[in-house]
Amino acid sequence: MAKQIQAIRGMNDCLPEQSGLWQWVEDNIRQVVASYGYQEIRTPIVESTDLFKRSIGEVTDIVEKEMYTFEDRNGDSLTLRPENTASTVRAGNEHGLLYNQQQRLWYMGPMFRHERPQKGRYRQFHQFGIETFGLDGPDIDAEVILLSARLWKVFGISDQVTLELNSLGSSEARASYKALLVTFLRERVSQLDEDSVRRLETNPLRVLDSKNPQVQEAIKGAPSLIEHLDEESKQHFDALCERLDNLGIKYRVNPKLVRGLDYYNRTVFEWVTDSLGAQGTVCAGGRYDGLVEQLGGKTTPGVGFAMGLERLVLMLQTLSLTSDVPQPVDLYVTSMGERVVDYGLEISEQLRDEIPGLRVQTHCGGGNFKKQMKRADKSGAAIAFILGENEEAEQKVSIKFLREDRQQESIRRDDTVAFLTEYFSKN
Repeated sequence: MAKQIQAIRGMNDCLPEQSGLWQWVEDNIRQVVASYGYQEIRTPIVESTDLFKRSIGEVTDIVEKEMYTFEDRNGDSLTLRPENTASTVRAGNEHGLLYNQQQRLWYMGPMFRHERPQKGRYRQFHQFGIETFGLDGPDIDAEVILLSARLWKVFGISDQVTLELNSLGSSEARASYKALLVTFLRERVSQLDEDSVRRLETNPLRVLDSKNPQVQEAIKGAPSLIEHLDEESKQHFDALCERLDNLGIKYRVNPKLVRGLDYYNRTVFEWVTDSLGAQGTVCAGGRYDGLVEQLGGKTTPGVGFAMGLERLVLMLQTLSLTSDVPQPVDLYVTSMGERVVDYGLEISEQLRDEIPGLRVQTHCGGGNFKKQMKRADKSGAAIAFILGENEEAEQKVSIKFLREDRQQESIRRDDTVAFLTEYFSKN
């Protein structure tokens, strides 16, 4: 027997019993973004490696350690996308969507990072994100945060997440702050781990984001970026905080929040939770006003966020908040005897025509009453139509209620549409 081939580590199958939950999550997300007037953009999974080196930063963990990069037959360096902001900007520049225009975009799909797989973090993972362009005021920052907050409301986890905010200021203010921070950290270099020492030379702000307790102790008393903002960035941040206060969005200013990607400026934020253990960030984003120009376009402000869907799904499962996920089948149609199979198929097709959205599964493969009813129950359907030779002769259907204690009924075939419409409108 040939050896079985298994999935690559960290790249998981989504099995039928899980796909209903994923579809429910995705459908709710689509409804929320539609209610804000955002439009979907779909970008390729494979991009030029330079796109991510120029946008994310060559000294970030993603570019240095985590990207799936390879040469194609032409010798071009290509990369499976590790995130989608850069791809969205590339597409916007390429197709003339950004300069002197306003865009509110969203995307959903797989991303790839070669990191150690663990619960809620995989090598192929799925992200939902939004990206807005052409708007530079704090009002769009507030809208982006409001949209994310509405998602928590829809999924029933508003009380499980906390919003953390910070401002990274302008590139000039950040450069001045970096010099202060490096001076502070050099005096404590013996307390830093190897990763932080390396970042001291390449990306010192990331030291603030270290999860190492020893490093966290070392950076106590470090100068705070938010206290060294340029005046314009300070006004922007104060206005955003004031708007969130007025709108009833609770938040915590976290001066150590810097985000891991080089392209951020001014507003950065994360929604965090303690419901997932160490994997505490559910959603993160901020401003990237220089990224469009950095990737060859004309200066265009941008702000957005991304969230990992695996973590969201895991959170909903952990908190037992999946009861609203619909069953894959509403109605199961059985046929007792080979002679009535066509009658069952015909009724099923009629119902699909006349009740759009009704999920009808028709029994195939024969079998006795007990076997067919076992399949009907396993399908998750609320009711089953039982069709035999008598039902066909009299143009009727017998109805068995699978999820409630209710007597079996018999109705005319012509009444099935009205019956099902009323039944499912109440259930």
